[in-house]
Amino acid sequence: MGKKVDLLQGTLEILILKAVSLGALHGYGILLRIQQISGGRLEIPQGSFYIALYRMEHKGLIKGEWGESENNRRAKFYTLTADGRRHLRKETEKWAEMTDVVGSVLRATPEAL
Repeated sequence: MGKKVDLLQGTLEILILKAVSLGALHGYGILLRIQQISGGRLEIPQGSFYIALYRMEHKGLIKGEWGESENNRRAKFYTLTADGRRHLRKETEKWAEMTDVVGSVLRATPEAL
């Protein structure tokens, strides 16, 4: 496992949306999926995570429905809404553009100026 990295402010929502886009999961399952995809390099504080889930459900980006988890416990399972899919697509495009711009700045050399 590589070095852990701090989560940049404003990225938690897009990570949750991406994780949920891969299939319905309960809250803790979403957290585990993000950690799995990141190779264990992202550590998300549970307090921030669950506040974000609540906020995103309230905004209509995800929809929660009660069900039973794999260990027979009652859990809320989340899926993307149509607004959530649009938001994920838009934010993914913005993220790609931002990383491209920042990468250009970081690759700059005196000769190129």
